[in-house]
Amino acid sequence: MSRIGKLPIKVPKNINILLDEENIKVKGPTGELNQKIPKELKIVFFEDQIKLTKLNESRLARQKYGLFRSLIKNMVLGVEKKFEKKLQMIGVGYKALVQSNQLTLNVGYTHQIIFPIPQGMEIVVEANSNLTIRGANKEMVGLLASKIRATRPPEPYKGKGIRYMNEFILRKAGKSGKK
Repeated sequence: MSRIGKLPIKVPKNINILLDEENIKVKGPTGELNQKIPKELKIVFFEDQIKLTKLNESRLARQKYGLFRSLIKNMVLGVEKKFEKKLQMIGVGYKALVQSNQLTLNVGYTHQIIFPIPQGMEIVVEANSNLTIRGANKEMVGLLASKIRATRPPEPYKGKGIRYMNEFILRKAGKSGKK
């Protein structure tokens, strides 16, 4: 039995859970999230707890048991208070700007890189070079942060590029001059 799957999920008072045969909908102060329930699992909501049970002992049911418990827990946490990722841009002339639901990056290319900001997500730019990405869906926050980082990943010689806040970049020595 999965150690993660058998743990109940505590639901705060300000979160609404709508449960039917195929979907679970979690609604809270910061948003609303949906998840399709696999047919191998049964979800029960009573009082202020959500409990998952496997309908059979197949391999697929065991695989999804812990996974869907974690996904539902992240949904509850996300609609209660948003998830966030912080990015840091290091380099001369690197800057970011958010306007009208678009993120514009100047990261050393001849052109600007424009990202549309998905519905339910927000990006805050601090000091032109620090980005904070917030949203209720943990997967979407991480995916958007990784796409932004992939436009200019940090290079190993000077460390320039876009990195996660407090990310350690292994630096190389570079060329040494003749003596």
